Amino acid sequence: MDRLQCMRVLVRVAETSSFAEAARQLHMSPPAVTRAIASLEDATGARLFVRSTRSVKLTPSGGRYVDDCRRILADIEEAEASAGGSHATASGMLTVTAPVLFGQFHIIPVMTEFLAMHPAVTGRVLLFDRIVSLVEEGIDVAIRIGHLQDSDQTAVKVGSVRRVVCGAPSYFERNGVPGKPSDLSRHVTIVSTGSSAPLDWHFAPDHTTVTLRPRLYCNTVDASIAAAVTGWGLSRALSYQVVRQIAAGQLRMVLEDYEEEPLPIHVVHTEGRHVSAKTRSFVDFAVQRLRALDL
Repeated sequence: MDRLQCMRVLVRVAETSSFAEAARQLHMSPPAVTRAIASLEDATGARLFVRSTRSVKLTPSGGRYVDDCRRILADIEEAEASAGGSHATASGMLTVTAPVLFGQFHIIPVMTEFLAMHPAVTGRVLLFDRIVSLVEEGIDVAIRIGHLQDSDQTAVKVGSVRRVVCGAPSYFERNGVPGKPSDLSRHVTIVSTGSSAPLDWHFAPDHTTVTLRPRLYCNTVDASIAAAVTGWGLSRALSYQVVRQIAAGQLRMVLEDYEEEPLPIHVVHTEGRHVSAKTRSFVDFAVQRLRALDL
């Protein structure tokens, strides 16, 4: 097996964290995948993976080498496309990541429409409520909600979302409506977090901080919203996450005069010497579609 094919195997093992799954996706035998990795380890003189019965993890040296291999393979793909006259044709696997609910509501429709327009592209959508590394995870485009840290990535703003406190009409009928942030200490609150520690909710315009002792913790946003819909307590969410419940009259926003500055939404991709046609085409298309939503 030549060195470039070994690099392709390495990248796929890193992406799947599995020798067996990489073999399946590449239509290779597991022993062939193992030999490819062993060949690269012999060539580099470094151990690239730590393997156990339950997991496959990159070593620090392996992580750096995978990043280099991705760049090499991308440059080769770009050069071949340019030489073959298909430089401007979108093709290949396109991987996009977004927050879970935003992805379900907005990115899946954008992706399916894009794929219908580009039959040579295969899509992969990864939805996480956490920031993932574009380079380490092999991601072409990410949707980021929140203020971006300085990086070598290109970002295009497509809108913004509010952080809102909301509850069901039945809850307000029983407990009244909070008129200012400090009133929350007398209300039942629901939060989405993996921690059971007290939480701070921040409000404008005076940078007020309210420390809550929630009665219900949920590990997903949609679970906390569902609990609020029952009328059990107040929850805080991003405006796009509750837009359907508010439109249906299931939830009502409160403390709107005290909301913090809206959070920006960006379409982000890694900057480099070459941006593939599939990435460039999808970014242009997604920016147009998302801006049309008037987020």
